[in-house]
Amino acid sequence: MLRLEFASGSAELSDTARDALARRAETFKRDETARIQVQAFAAGSGGSEPRRLSLSRALAVRAFFVERGIASTRIDVRALGERSDDGPSERVDIVTVRR
Repeated sequence: MLRLEFASGSAELSDTARDALARRAETFKRDETARIQVQAFAAGSGGSEPRRLSLSRALAVRAFFVERGIASTRIDVRALGERSDDGPSERVDIVTVRR
């Protein structure tokens, strides 16, 4: 699993996140059987805002992978909003799934 942290209220990928995603994209290019699950989280005080922000983060990660040649059909996006099981609430987790 790859964990990317975000600034509060932001869906912008940091330079550190971009570097980590670029390395992971190369791995996914070599292994075409792997699927990618993007699990995005965002802190908030209820309502729909955390879910919208987590969706924006997940879509930013997906767009990054697609720009690097990963088929969008291999990427599952999950915008989980405030439902953070462990770890920081301002994050995206990239999980490799084998089917």
